[in-house]
Amino acid sequence: MAKLTVKDVDLKGKKVLVRVDFNVPLKDGVITNDNRISAALPTIKYIVEQGGRAILFSHLGRVKEEADKAGKSLAPVAADLSAKLGQEVVFPGVTRGAELEAAIDALEDGQVLLVENTRFEDVDGKKESKNDEELGKYWASLGDGIFVNDAFGTAHRAHASNVGISANVEKAVAGFLLENEIAYIQEAVETPERPFVAILGGSKVSDKIGVIENLLDKADKVLIGGGMTYTFYKAQGIEIGNSLVEEDKLDVAKELLEKSNGKLILPVDSKEANAFADYTEVRDTDGEAVSEGFLGLDIGPKSIAKFEEALEGAKTVVWNGPMGVFENPDFQAGTIGVMDAIVKQPGVKSIIGGGDSAAAAINLGRAEKFSWISTGGGASMELLEGKVLPGLDALTEK
Repeated sequence: MAKLTVKDVDLKGKKVLVRVDFNVPLKDGVITNDNRISAALPTIKYIVEQGGRAILFSHLGRVKEEADKAGKSLAPVAADLSAKLGQEVVFPGVTRGAELEAAIDALEDGQVLLVENTRFEDVDGKKESKNDEELGKYWASLGDGIFVNDAFGTAHRAHASNVGISANVEKAVAGFLLENEIAYIQEAVETPERPFVAILGGSKVSDKIGVIENLLDKADKVLIGGGMTYTFYKAQGIEIGNSLVEEDKLDVAKELLEKSNGKLILPVDSKEANAFADYTEVRDTDGEAVSEGFLGLDIGPKSIAKFEEALEGAKTVVWNGPMGVFENPDFQAGTIGVMDAIVKQPGVKSIIGGGDSAAAAINLGRAEKFSWISTGGGASMELLEGKVLPGLDALTEK
C-alpha cells in the first residue's frame, strides 16, 4: 500500500487521533456483537505500547435529531473496550468543548480516551456526515498532528471524523485493520493469483451492477446467486414464478450476460417455496424455471455442484452476498455449500466482502476457515467496484 501506516510515525508522548469503527449492535444498552471492537484492538494496543495517547473517534448508528441520541451513546463501548484492554478508557461523554479538552490534556502516555458518538454532531446541520470544515479542524486540533484511520467501514464516506481530520494534520496514516482490508480486497482484485473467481449474491442486481462490470474485467469467472438470479433469469425469458425481480433492470441483466463472454455463471436450479414466510411446501426445481405460485429462496443442489466445479483449483476467491435466505435453515444449504467449496481449495486466498456474507460465515460456523472477512460491507463493495475510497485517498502518501 502506497500510504503511510501507523508503523511509519513516532507515537511516543503524542496525542494520537484514531478513527475506529465501533458501530456495534446494541440491545437495551448491551453490545450483542463486539467483533468491530476486537478488530480495532491491534492498532490501539500498538499505540499504547509505543507510548502514544490514543484519542478514539467513532460513530454509532444514525442520528438526525435530538431524540435519535437515545440509546446511541458510546458509554457501553467504552466499558467493553476497557475490559478488553485491561485498563481504564477515559470517556468524557461529549464530542467537543472544555470538558473534552481537559480530559485529553490530562492523558498520560499509554492512556486511551473515547470521544462520544461523532454522529451526535449531525443533530445541528449534519456536521459530521457532511464533513463540516470547522468540525474537522476542531477535532484535528485535539491531537499532535498524527491521525490514524482504522475504520474501513466508513472509508467510503467523506466525514469530518476521517477526511476532515486528515486534511488538518501533518500525517494521516492507516491502522493495521485498514491496511489489511486494502491488502486483501484491493490487491485480490487488482493483482490476484489466478484462477480468480468472484461470487456475488444478494437480492438486487441494482446494488451490484458496478461490481459485476468491474469483476467481469478482472476475474476469470463470476458466479451469481441469491435473489438477483431471477432478474437474470427473466431477462432470458425463463419462468420465475413469484420470485424477486427488478423489472427495470432486465435490460441491464441482458447486457451483462451478453458482454460477459461466458464468464458470468448462473445457477441451474433453485430451492423453491410457495411463500416467503408461513410456506407449506419447499422443494428443488427440476431446472432453472421456478414453478407458478412459488418463489426461489436459495440455489438448488445442482447449482451447488456446478459452483463447486467452477471453483475447482481457484487461488483467489472474493465472495459478497449469500446464495439464499440463509437466516432460515430451510434455505441455507446453498450458502453453506458455496462456503465449503471455497475453503477446501488448496492454497486459496479466500475473502468475504463484509455485510450479510460475513454474518453468514460467522453464524454458520465457518468464519475461521476464510483468509479474510471484511469489516465493511459498503466500503468493500466500492473497492470491488474499483472506486477510490475518500477515507483512504485522504491518507498521507509514503
